[in-house]
Amino acid sequence: MRIAPPSALRSFKNRQRAPGRHRRPSSLAQPAAPGYKRGSMQTLPPYQPGTTLAQDYYLRPEIFAHDMNLLHARWSLAGHVSEIPAQGDYITAELGAESAIIVRGADGHLRAMANVCRHRGSRICTQHAGHAPVLTCPYHAWTYHLDGRLRHAREMPDNFDPAQHSLLPLPVAIIGGLIFISFGDNPPSLEKAQPALARMTSRHGWENTKIAARKTYSVQANWKLVLENYHECYHCGPAHPEFTQIHVLARPGGRRISAEDVEAWSPQPDGHEVFRVMHSPMAETTSTGSRTGEPLAPLLGSAQYDGICMFAELGFLSAFLAYPDYGVIYRFLPKTVLETEMEVLWIVDAGAQEHRDYDPAALTWLWDITSQADKKIIERNQQGVLSRAYRPGPFSNMEPATRMFVERYVLELKQDVLF
Repeated sequence: MRIAPPSALRSFKNRQRAPGRHRRPSSLAQPAAPGYKRGSMQTLPPYQPGTTLAQDYYLRPEIFAHDMNLLHARWSLAGHVSEIPAQGDYITAELGAESAIIVRGADGHLRAMANVCRHRGSRICTQHAGHAPVLTCPYHAWTYHLDGRLRHAREMPDNFDPAQHSLLPLPVAIIGGLIFISFGDNPPSLEKAQPALARMTSRHGWENTKIAARKTYSVQANWKLVLENYHECYHCGPAHPEFTQIHVLARPGGRRISAEDVEAWSPQPDGHEVFRVMHSPMAETTSTGSRTGEPLAPLLGSAQYDGICMFAELGFLSAFLAYPDYGVIYRFLPKTVLETEMEVLWIVDAGAQEHRDYDPAALTWLWDITSQADKKIIERNQQGVLSRAYRPGPFSNMEPATRMFVERYVLELKQDVLF
């Protein structure tokens, strides 16, 4: 793993450092969403541990603004290294009002920078992915080197110092081919999360994979309802018959703890990013997550068809599922108070060829049909939460991870609002 930590802004000459490590100036500590002001709410709606949240948590714009501030401060997935293999290749990643450019530089290293021109703030890269020898703002043609240094700005005063106008760097970390970024000045430590996630990605060879398919599902619901749903399988039996047929986890008592499982959601924030990695058995005679249970693509890494898949999460907005022959990646992207996107990526071995080694329709079948069903049930959940009749309800014995997420969220929100 390589991490680029934030730091105070200096001139580019004074802040040069070892390749692959970059600093982020504290000047990026801006409001995460319109209306955000630290301490702007005097009180929060009451919360009773062991229950769902009060209605206001899902509806109030000022709470959503604080939510985005919390999410910007954490780590979230931006993409996979296979998307930017060559010098000048880049992708963009957005979270709320923030946008990042992740680019491979002339030295071969990946860097993340705010996608904000240092002239008057225009977005620089407007596509999800592309290639450019230099980064040029489409507004007034300010041009930047791939490492963020300002290369050219025309018609500027004599006392203008290009070194003071480099693109602002962001923290970036690479774990098993997965690219994580943060828009925060001091994101949580990955010291504990990195080795746990790396064991999964190493076993399944995720560093040597490619994205075989990508789909986005727009869910008309608050992001917390989307995450609450993802964290539990109490709904899997009624809502996901296809998933339930394959995964023992969906059945009562189906969660089987492995000695290798790691779940690090401390009751109180401790300076470390939240994460978990768990092994999950599949039904007998099932090799992978497919309609027939039969393999869909070439084996990944050192994985075997042993009837086990692995689930993992890092931060609040990034989740992963590793089958022996393919992987599934979820990016949860809050858009507005009542809209959230679920971006789903399917990855296969980098050398696999479409239609020869895997069929995209078969590969995406399970998690496409599951995501479509999730969209429906979450939107119905949001419709009910909008009602005057809504009251917080108790969590079941099959919802411990959802309770863990909700209670940790409330603690962090209180700290952000009150302190």
